[in-house]
Amino acid sequence: MDTVDLTGAVWFKSTRSNGQSACVEVAILDASVVPVRDSKDPSGPALVFPTDAWTAFVTAIKADELPHT
Repeated sequence: MDTVDLTGAVWFKSTRSNGQSACVEVAILDASVVPVRDSKDPSGPALVFPTDAWTAFVTAIKADELPHT
């Protein structure tokens, strides 16, 4: 994937975030990608996922389809 300019991205955390644990922020940028970063390091790096991959990931989390310990 090419480098994505995150200037002007609008970042937000889940409404379920309580600030006590590791959280991620996602950004609204355009329809093709979803940038994701560590909320505790907002000036750090961000991962950028294709929108369909991010949607599949969130759907799997909501359906409790991912392995966890």
